[in-house]
Amino acid sequence: MARVGICIGLALLAAPLGPLQALAQAYQCRMPRQLAPPKPVTRDGPARPRPIAGYTLAASWSPDWCKTHGNPKAMQCDTRFGRFGFILHGLWPEAARGLSPQWCAATQLPRPQMLHKHLCMTPSPSLLVREWAKHGSCMTKDPAKYYRVSAILWRSVHWPDADRLSRKEDLTAGDFRNAFLARNRDWPRKAIGIHLSRRGWLREVRLCYGADFRPLACDTRRLGTRDDTAMKIWRGL
Repeated sequence: MARVGICIGLALLAAPLGPLQALAQAYQCRMPRQLAPPKPVTRDGPARPRPIAGYTLAASWSPDWCKTHGNPKAMQCDTRFGRFGFILHGLWPEAARGLSPQWCAATQLPRPQMLHKHLCMTPSPSLLVREWAKHGSCMTKDPAKYYRVSAILWRSVHWPDADRLSRKEDLTAGDFRNAFLARNRDWPRKAIGIHLSRRGWLREVRLCYGADFRPLACDTRRLGTRDDTAMKIWRGL
């Protein structure tokens, strides 16, 4: 099984992204033609290289983030650049136990052209740079490969209609998982992590993978909210 996982992982790293950009659940996406060179990222913790046992694909619900944390002039929240639903927060390597790998040796910053290619998936140049430096550097020495794998996984996910779900009375986390499974039939239910605010608003969905990049049941930390928990989805559109 380990050899199979390694082969699949190498195939993802080597695979071309193809002619289409990976998109967020974007109602519209109009990105600037040019970006300024990225700035170095300041670490928020120690370097922690560790063996990788799996991955998390973290998707933020953009309307809620823009309502609670976002600068209205930030690319993600500024309607001049588009209107977004789910966006890719990042692809995170996970250890078998304990703390996750982070802040491994990142020897190069992504080029602006590289970042631009993925802005409709993650509409924040600074977030793209940070995710590479903090998480991607523990997976590969090449930021292009990190973004390529992230985009391949992102494009493989079919998101449920969150706008429709937001109008459902007595919505629960189980309803969201049911809607996700209806569009992603091969996914294990326990591989769908849902994270809510203290007031029950959808913040993030965390999809769990094994070392072979196949969906795998989340641990308790990543699984988050139970099926019977009431939840709300801020539309913001």
